[in-house]
Amino acid sequence: MEKLWSPTKIGNMELQHRLAMAPMTRSRAQEDGTPGELAAEYYTQRASLGLLITEGAQPSDDGQGYLWSPGIYTEQHIAGWKKVIDSVHEAGGYVYIQLMHVGRMSHPENTPHHRQPVAPSAIAPGVDMFTANGMQNIPVPRELSQEEIQITIQEFRQAAAAAIAAGADGVEIHGANGYLINQFIGENSNTRTDEYGGSIENRARFAIEVAQAIVEEIGADKTGFRISPHTPLGGIEEGEQGPDLYRYLTKELAQFNLAYLHIMHLGNEELLKDIRSIWTNPLLVNRAGRTLENISADLDSGLADLVPVGVWALANPDLVERLQTGAPLNEANPAAFFSGGSEGYTDYPTLKELEKQKN
Repeated sequence: MEKLWSPTKIGNMELQHRLAMAPMTRSRAQEDGTPGELAAEYYTQRASLGLLITEGAQPSDDGQGYLWSPGIYTEQHIAGWKKVIDSVHEAGGYVYIQLMHVGRMSHPENTPHHRQPVAPSAIAPGVDMFTANGMQNIPVPRELSQEEIQITIQEFRQAAAAAIAAGADGVEIHGANGYLINQFIGENSNTRTDEYGGSIENRARFAIEVAQAIVEEIGADKTGFRISPHTPLGGIEEGEQGPDLYRYLTKELAQFNLAYLHIMHLGNEELLKDIRSIWTNPLLVNRAGRTLENISADLDSGLADLVPVGVWALANPDLVERLQTGAPLNEANPAAFFSGGSEGYTDYPTLKELEKQKN
């Protein structure tokens, strides 16, 4: 694990090790999308992880999918995130706000305007969504017009500017996990016949134009991008052309000289190696099914430059210290992942706190 503890530079960040905190939806924002009162404590507790990639923050009313998810497009949102980010900075960490437009992965009951979800095509994902009235089937979304696509790109741009205004070190564009950008990429979620549908180049166009707009707004050194090749979340199927589309998308994004590319990796090793050969800037690999014993395997093989961790970071605010000393880890409480309040959020004990309890 020697390389895991070596310093590195990503964008404008000087990181002391190769771990990072992966983005995780926590559903604890206030009703208007402002980060909740405990958010600063939650993120600051985990500042030793270096780079903290936040839960997805919607760039607009249309972008919200889940109850109590944070936004980053109003003055209230900016003020709320500033408290979080200032606290993390004081503790020595860095913050990238993830920009997440969910597209069709929404329900009218969960959004401020209670309107029909939007998507590249009027095709429902075929899955349910948790609402205040329980689980409900996601309705058929409304297809975005070309004019609305351009408006959505500008919403991403404005959200990136708002993140920097809040003090964030950068943003991560969420192009993964079945959300809007991934819906444009998906073969079964995008049946458009204009320049945003059909060919590989067209299905990748929206992702590229969002990245270009954000780079123009805040700079490439403050911009990351997340992908999840062949992740079946949200009913997405990318088809036989999927690997070639991601090779093309990687080449196009590489021209922007982004701070990093972040892959949710499910096992296509050939594609991962191809992306590594195309992408010369820092590469973050979040490998599904990874064990603690092989946490540094992708670093050691040269496939990755940084290792984002999710549930381990959620349950262990002092994960870095625990891994460095070989201490056992706290077990996560899945029942409290989205339950609200401090339980399963800010109440996981550190080694120091456990020691105090013994004495």
